[in-house]
Amino acid sequence: MTIKQAMVLAAGLGTRMRPITDTMPKPLVKIGGKPMIDYTLDSLKQAGVERAAVNVHHFADQMEAHLKSYHGLDILISDERGGLLNNGGGIVKGLTLLDRETIFVMNADLFWIGEQPGAPSNLDRLAGFFDAGSMDMAMLCVRIENTTGHNGTNDFSMAADGRLTRHRDDQSNPVVYAGAFAMRPEFLDDAPRDPFNINSYFDKAIGRGRLYGMMMDGHWLTVGTPEAVDEAEETIRQFRTFA
Repeated sequence: MTIKQAMVLAAGLGTRMRPITDTMPKPLVKIGGKPMIDYTLDSLKQAGVERAAVNVHHFADQMEAHLKSYHGLDILISDERGGLLNNGGGIVKGLTLLDRETIFVMNADLFWIGEQPGAPSNLDRLAGFFDAGSMDMAMLCVRIENTTGHNGTNDFSMAADGRLTRHRDDQSNPVVYAGAFAMRPEFLDDAPRDPFNINSYFDKAIGRGRLYGMMMDGHWLTVGTPEAVDEAEETIRQFRTFA
């Protein structure tokens, strides 16, 4: 299956990245010579996505100008200038710009490098892994040793078939959520239209036995502070050297 639409979360204030984010939105901070959001958009385009809703708030004009210049995706702006909706509310609002087919949801400030050349991409594999009959959500996951910039905390435990439970409840086979998941829009039909955290729907899916994960290929990066920029760029240099 090819998933042809996506929601990209890009509206946050990036407070931990100050003073950089005093003058620009975090998704436009360049890592390895490329704005963070472009790693996300490039991976979506590579996987066959045709349309993406992107929410904006912090320095929204800068975000809109950059997205207008990005080629290869039909990008729709989900405008949160009037007030941030947190990640859950942001997804719900963005879904109103898309159709009712399966979507990817991705963060604009989390990305990965080092996928195997010539092999199906992480998002290609995730699209093939997601089964709406047995899953509410299917998310990319990564081993903590294959991350840069992470806080050192595991999010979930993964069963042999990919079913996920909270790591705090089950200490076996720990994994980190890598900032991308696939789902059917109707899973959020009962969600509030006000700000809320999407974690509540991760827990809902766990309660139904329908949250699944798939291990990603490559190395995952999160850049949360100005000091983390150098660490991320060194990781990218190392991967490019040995590619």
